[in-house]
Amino acid sequence: MIIPFELNGNMVYIDSNPGERLVHILRRRFNLLAVKEGCLSGRCGSCMVLLDGKPAPSCIVPVFQIKNSVIVTLEHFSATAEYRDIIEGFSNAGVSMCGFCDAGKIFIAHAIVSSEARVSKEEIKAMFSGNMCRCTNIDDLVVGVKNAIAIRRKRNNAK
Repeated sequence: MIIPFELNGNMVYIDSNPGERLVHILRRRFNLLAVKEGCLSGRCGSCMVLLDGKPAPSCIVPVFQIKNSVIVTLEHFSATAEYRDIIEGFSNAGVSMCGFCDAGKIFIAHAIVSSEARVSKEEIKAMFSGNMCRCTNIDDLVVGVKNAIAIRRKRNNAK
């Protein structure tokens, strides 16, 4: 099955078994190693990508579902101002970046920050409930997200 989709700003076409997992396509065919294989059940966050602008665990996405979609991986996202806002917010809060669960933390934070909604500590914790990594204290992560929100507002108001 030929499957067209946009990957990190480029239109690509792959010939694949429709049930193959997106995580395997990204790692094996495109050598995008920030997408890591972890739990293979969508609970750890290590394989997180943006799928049509929303965080999605690529290990549970069959490739047929990405037809005509837009996929963004951490490799591409890390060149954006939005990424820098999140990293600065995390750094100021002392959030650890272990390298394994970074994509999950960053893309979930991006979804929260981009929503421009006022979110409570409990709502932020709930959003991160599917990102199981022991490297980060959840309270630091909440502070990091709130910092990133403030940094984004400041940057947007400076324009």
